[in-house]
Amino acid sequence: MSGTTDADVLLRVRQVEQFYDRRIRILGPVDLDVRDGEFLSLVGPSGCGKSTLLRIVAGLLEPTAGRIDVGGVALAGVNRQAAMVFQSFALFPWMSVVENVALGLEARGMAPLERLKRAEKYIDLVGLSGYERAFPKELSRGMKQLVGLARALALEPELLCMDEPFSALDVLTARAMRDLVLDLWKSPEVKTKSILLVTHSIEEAVALSDRVVVLRANPGRIAEVVDLADLPRPRRPGAAAVSEVVDRMYGLLA
Repeated sequence: MSGTTDADVLLRVRQVEQFYDRRIRILGPVDLDVRDGEFLSLVGPSGCGKSTLLRIVAGLLEPTAGRIDVGGVALAGVNRQAAMVFQSFALFPWMSVVENVALGLEARGMAPLERLKRAEKYIDLVGLSGYERAFPKELSRGMKQLVGLARALALEPELLCMDEPFSALDVLTARAMRDLVLDLWKSPEVKTKSILLVTHSIEEAVALSDRVVVLRANPGRIAEVVDLADLPRPRRPGAAAVSEVVDRMYGLLA
């Protein structure tokens, strides 16, 4: 975090702790800056608090101690500058694709025609044009996750939070989804430029991220923040430079 100015920081995590039943510390204390425009990943073993920290950042969970600052202001309640993509798809089965994508826009009071136009734009960007009127039961698992991605991006949040979004997908679909997320992150048509990803896969984190936060468990704390800004993309598995970084991260968790 050294050398990072306030202008570069989208969100600050300061001395955040989370306890279970007020006695068992499951996370923290954690200090972390999420920089404007970066792809940041959280990795670590089960129980290290990755998803807990993500939910705290999104304002879906209140920390036991510490604070989240968004734009220099302490977060209170849901982070309206963030949107979430869940592992479990979380689609409403009685709604069509376009209705699912537009739902958050309706909740924010956007006019019907405007939210339809916005929803259709992001449905097209994730590659689901032609499926606007389909229902979740008619979609594959990968397509359902694309709907979840479009729904989050349609809100045009400053920060996209992703909680193991590829773990329920087969290997080929997950790879295609990772490539798509990178393309969307770089696209001038997508307003969101900062991504916070939770993943169990060190290889996935290295393939995608500018920085990777490696967490240890019991309680969850930051072991190291690994800067990958100088590692050229695309980062294909088996490449010497990629394998070296992956091995180093496994070493941090060993």
